[in-house]
Amino acid sequence: MTRVAALFLPSWSIDLLRRAEPRRATPPEGARAVTLDALGASAAAEQAVQCDAPRNTGWRPGARWAREDVQASIEALPYHQRPPMRELGRRSEAAAHPFRAMPPDEGGPVVPAPPAPTRVPAGHWRNPNGMIDHAPSPFRDLDPNGDERAMGAIARWNAMPAIRYPGEGPHPNKLERMERRGSNDPHAKPPGVVPFFDTARTTADVVARNCPEQGAPRDPAPLADTEPPLVTAQKVGSRVEIAAASPTALAMGLTPGMALTQARASVPDLDVRDADPAGDRAALERLALTLARRWTPTVMVADDATLLLDLTGVAHLHGGEARLGRRLCALLARHGVGARMAMADTAGAAWALAHHGPADKPVQLCPPGAHADAIAPLPVAALRLDPVARELLARLGIDRVGALAAMPRGPLVRRFGTALVRRLDQALGRLPEPLVPVPVPEPVVVAERFAEPIATPEAIAASLARLVAKLATALAGVGQGARLLELAADRVDHAVQRLRIGLARPTREPGHLLRLLARRIEEIEPGYGIDALTLHVRRADPLGPEALAPELAEESAPDLAPLVDAIANRIGAHRLWRSAAVESDVPERAVAAVPPLDPAEADAPALKADDVRRLDERAPTHPWQPRWPRPARLLRRPEQLDNVVSLWPDGAPRRFTWRGRSYAVVRADGPERIAGEWWRRPAERAGVRDYFRVEDEGGSRFWLYRRGDAERAETGDRRWFLHGWFA
Repeated sequence: MTRVAALFLPSWSIDLLRRAEPRRATPPEGARAVTLDALGASAAAEQAVQCDAPRNTGWRPGARWAREDVQASIEALPYHQRPPMRELGRRSEAAAHPFRAMPPDEGGPVVPAPPAPTRVPAGHWRNPNGMIDHAPSPFRDLDPNGDERAMGAIARWNAMPAIRYPGEGPHPNKLERMERRGSNDPHAKPPGVVPFFDTARTTADVVARNCPEQGAPRDPAPLADTEPPLVTAQKVGSRVEIAAASPTALAMGLTPGMALTQARASVPDLDVRDADPAGDRAALERLALTLARRWTPTVMVADDATLLLDLTGVAHLHGGEARLGRRLCALLARHGVGARMAMADTAGAAWALAHHGPADKPVQLCPPGAHADAIAPLPVAALRLDPVARELLARLGIDRVGALAAMPRGPLVRRFGTALVRRLDQALGRLPEPLVPVPVPEPVVVAERFAEPIATPEAIAASLARLVAKLATALAGVGQGARLLELAADRVDHAVQRLRIGLARPTREPGHLLRLLARRIEEIEPGYGIDALTLHVRRADPLGPEALAPELAEESAPDLAPLVDAIANRIGAHRLWRSAAVESDVPERAVAAVPPLDPAEADAPALKADDVRRLDERAPTHPWQPRWPRPARLLRRPEQLDNVVSLWPDGAPRRFTWRGRSYAVVRADGPERIAGEWWRRPAERAGVRDYFRVEDEGGSRFWLYRRGDAERAETGDRRWFLHGWFA
């Protein structure tokens, strides 16, 4: 029997945004600053009315008694008698002895002193006079002064932990301060406070609670999503509307399709981001590919937020359908992605249950053969109908799948066409709905095994030639070019020798690949012999067919990729780079190291006919201005000069000392004033550099600068630096 699972990701685009961006550590610009003083005053005012916990009486961790009394007693001891940290509890007090008490020398058992009955409140006794307790108590029908059973009951009572709220620590002094009644004491009703429950002392598994009266007001539950309201917006025609909304935004009434202006009017502090449907779709396809490699081989992308998985014959490998769904949803939740999953006999039924099923069930399992009854109470939108059909069905009063399934097919086809009936029959299992799985790329691997081990370079080179020819054919069959190859040589002693070569551009030319591999044969240690050679394509990029006619007809620029590959595989790819111009006035920021064969820049987006930028017909300005030449080499960090002699304030230096050597300047040009980039850092708002090109007696030309304009102290400290030199 066919089983299909629908994985619904309701907030896929929002989850991708939150995973890509780190949580904001500082409040956004324009947000009101929250002071700790105001928070402390508010907490103190609230605690004075609602909290009945005794303050600074010795029960709360980190209280004054722990900071003063215990710490003072420890510091009063000699240094060699102070308890080590491993013997201190969480409240900086000495922990109990880890071993049980030994019996005394007299041979009798250790009998603890009977507890004082005064610790037990009188309200917890039911004596013969008819006193009735307000809650079930272990002291009923016991006399605290004359019954021996009362002593054991008192001991058990004093040993029980006191619970105030779920998850809070012990509260041993609560019953000793019965005169101070607060929101948590029995029958206490202070003004302005409504207790939600009260607890008494407990045994192992019994908790006596005094719940509030029926109809008492309760505090509203906080929203599950504590993030600020976040939406993504996209332009549809001339209207900007919401594409996706976070759970907080949905709770505020912001839905996809709503105009962005209306959403901003409803929620002024709305966080709006640009929608990226193509990126979200690509991420969803990558997730489908990951699921196809790990969970089931057939995974289909149904829509922008739903994946369909064929579980036929694979669910038992993961512990059953229910366990598979729980594990998959938990795995996505750990990565910050919310998901809902439903399993049914048909893809339509699984999609309907995942999208329109109960919200409190993240994993829904429809028994085999029960999908028709499971989707009957769902709305007709669960059948994946177009908006026009849903609107017409709503006008006719048909809002449930069960009511639609009970209608005759003929009138439905005449009024709605075949699309509605086809979706209904597919969901009910009367028509097939094949799944189109995402293609899982198979790794390109070629191998050759030998009847007898080989150990000579000639034999290895001959085998590599055959392997490279097979590899080129395999890459051409899948339309890819290799970017990273790995050669694995399996030796007789089961050791594996591995060599890797990288390529600047995707290629499948056998001669070029063989030359790169043959240069590294000397690095292989055959030992007692090699049993097999294997070529793995670790990275590949799409590479279509290449046209050679234009290259033969006219001269073209030489291809530097073979040269770059040869150099990079010999000295390392990280040691080979080229300089690229960057739009910046600061010299050290105007150049960047990029790969030697950086891909071509994408074409600029086409401008509309009425765009004002079309009026600018000038050619784009190069980041490096030819009027202001720059040195061929810049120091990684400017080096300070000593003993500089120059005219004040704008004169070029006449003499300076660099690295212990004095230089006399015979020619100079400048200054060229460069101001700091104020939009990057506030410290650069007033920063100024005056650059000079100078030449010494030996013909060396240097590029010097003075920090500051020599008139205002805030522009710089007037020191001189060497930044580079000209060729």
